[in-house]
Amino acid sequence: MPLLYHNNNSISNVTSFPQVPSGSPVLLSTATASASSSISFTSGIDTTYDVYYFEFINIHPSVDDASLQFNLSTDSGSNYNVTKTTTFFRTWHGEDDALTTLTYDDGRDLAQSTGYQIIGAGVGTDNDQNLSGSMTLFNPSSNTFVKHFLSNISILTSNDYNRNDFIAGYGNTTSAINAIRFQMSSGNIDAGTIKMYGIK
Repeated sequence: MPLLYHNNNSISNVTSFPQVPSGSPVLLSTATASASSSISFTSGIDTTYDVYYFEFINIHPSVDDASLQFNLSTDSGSNYNVTKTTTFFRTWHGEDDALTTLTYDDGRDLAQSTGYQIIGAGVGTDNDQNLSGSMTLFNPSSNTFVKHFLSNISILTSNDYNRNDFIAGYGNTTSAINAIRFQMSSGNIDAGTIKMYGIK
């Protein structure tokens, strides 16, 4: 690989870095929940960006021990039923230091299912309990490949454990994904914010 030479000798005077992609996230949409049955992003997911990144900030459920979940759409949100295959593992640690484990959770993964995928399980409804984290969706507009995603969520659970849920998988469709919906497994999203970013 050839060396790249800059137009100045001092790094403080460098005015450009050739061949370095920016990759900066661009905030596309922000949704704030208030006793919301779901939060959907039905516009802005298109060929403009290769990667879409979602931030979950202080998501608080209305029902104790509920789970944040999502599904994908190929028809702009008329249906959320994309077939998915996924894997789910988690770590636990109690406030009382009683439990420290790493577990594969085969009860929360999917095998060619059109159902909703859980990404943050067992959130508590105490005033200080919530979840925060992120999810990345890769190349949703591809008409050639399946649609991979990764999610990493930190949760204060209903029984006072910190749990870190790691989920990965793919939407098994070569049709373009153009909408996504987030909702709780029961009840509403009582409060919290979801931000969607595009990354080139």
